[in-house]
Amino acid sequence: MGIEKRARRPTSLAVRVTVLVGLATTTMFLLSAWSIEHSIERHFARMDLAELRAAWASVDAALRRDRISTPNPAQSQGLADAMAGSHGVSIVIRNADGRLLYKTVTPDLDALVRQVPATANLNLDALHIWRTSHHVYRGAVLRSGDKTVVVATAIDFHLQYLRKLQNALWAGTLVASLISVLVAGLAVRQGHAPLRRISARMREMTTERLHTRLDPAHVPIELADLVAAFNAMLTRIEQGFARLRHVSADIAHELRTPVTNLRTQTQVALSKARDVDAYREILYSNLEELEHMSAMIGDMLFLAQAEQSSVRRDASGIDLNAEICGLFDYFEAWAEDRGVRLELGGQAGKVDGDREMLRRALSNLIRYTQHGQSVHVRLSQDERWVKIEVCNPGTSIPAEHLPHLFDRFYRVDPSRQRRGEGAGLGLAIVKSIVEAHAGQVGVTSENGKTCFSVRLPAAHSS
Repeated sequence: MGIEKRARRPTSLAVRVTVLVGLATTTMFLLSAWSIEHSIERHFARMDLAELRAAWASVDAALRRDRISTPNPAQSQGLADAMAGSHGVSIVIRNADGRLLYKTVTPDLDALVRQVPATANLNLDALHIWRTSHHVYRGAVLRSGDKTVVVATAIDFHLQYLRKLQNALWAGTLVASLISVLVAGLAVRQGHAPLRRISARMREMTTERLHTRLDPAHVPIELADLVAAFNAMLTRIEQGFARLRHVSADIAHELRTPVTNLRTQTQVALSKARDVDAYREILYSNLEELEHMSAMIGDMLFLAQAEQSSVRRDASGIDLNAEICGLFDYFEAWAEDRGVRLELGGQAGKVDGDREMLRRALSNLIRYTQHGQSVHVRLSQDERWVKIEVCNPGTSIPAEHLPHLFDRFYRVDPSRQRRGEGAGLGLAIVKSIVEAHAGQVGVTSENGKTCFSVRLPAAHSS
C-alpha cells in the first residue's frame, strides 16, 4: 500500500504579501534606474552632438569658402583655424576620389566611412559609436559638396561615468529592494497583529465564556466583518448550548415523574404481601408509565433523526391529496372515539421528500385536535410552494405562547397533566421534519381557531 501524499500547506499570507511587494518595488526601482541611465546617456549624446555640430559648421563653411579640392598647406591652415575652437573633436576630410585633404591627429577614422553611409544632416540619428584599440568614439560621416567628412569625439569619460552610475544605481536598487522587502515584512507582521489578538481571544473562549463578544469598533475596518461573523457564531453556539441545557433539564423533568411513580408503586407493592389482583393492578399502572417513557424516548430518537439525517428524495414525488386521505382513513377509528370530524378541501400538486416523515408530521398536527372538534385540512399551491393548513376550533392560544409552541416539551398550561397527552415533542417533530424538507411551518390562533400552516417546495421547483 502506497503512502498517502501529505497535502501541501498553502503559502503564508505574510510571505505572499512580502514577495508581491518585493517584486513590485524591485521592478519599480529597476525601471527607475534604467530610465535614469538612459536619460543621462541621451544627455551626453546631445552634448556631443552640440560640440560636433559646432565643429561641422566651421569646417563646412571653410570648405565651401575655400573650395578645397587638392591637398594645400595654405588651405589646410584655414581648416586648422576653423577647428581651433573645437576641443576634443577629430576630423578627416577626403575628396570625391578618396584623396586625403585634411585630418587632425587622430586614430584611423576611415573605418567608420566603410561602415556608415554619408549624410548631409548631423543629428542624433546620424551619430554612431565605434571602438578602437584604445578609445571609444561617437561621430558621423557627413557630405559637404563632393567631399566626405568624418567628425568624431572620444566618449571614454562619458562611458566611465555611466559605468560608475550604473553600478551605483544597481547597488542602490538592490539595497532599496531589500529595505522595501524588510519594511513590507514588518508592515505585514504589524498588520497581522489584530488577527493574532483576535486568535488569542478565540483560544480563550470556553463553554463558560460563551457570553463574551469581540468589539468590532476596536479592530481595523477590514476585520469588522470577521469579528461580526465570529460574534454571530458565538451567539448560535450559546443558543445551542442553552437549548441543550434546556432539553437535558426537560428530559430529566419528564422522566422524573414516571420514574418516581414506578419507584413509589414498587416500594408500596413490596411493603407487604398482596393478592394477585393487587399486584396485577400495580403492574398495569407501571406498564402505563413505561409506555409513556417509551413514547417519549421514541419521539426523542425520531426528532434527532429528523434534525440530523438527510432527507431521502422520491423522484416520483408525493401526492399530498392521496396521503391526507390515507391518513384520514387511518385515523377514522380514533376520530370516532374522540368525536372528531376530519375534513379536506382544496387541491395541491406533489412534493419531493420522505413519505414516512411527512406522514409523521401531518399525523402530529391532526392529533393536536381536541375532543368533539373538527379538523379542517386545506391544500393550496402557487408557482413555488405547496401549502397545507390544518385548523381546528377551540380556545385561542395567547400570542406570547405562539413563538414557543414548536419548542421541545413546551406546554401552554404547565399545570396540565402530561399523562395521555404525549411527551410535548409532537410540534417540535413537525418543525424539524418540515425544515428538513426546506419548508416552513407557522401557527396562528385567534377568534377561537388555531391554524397550523406548512409550506413545502413544489416538486417541479428546483
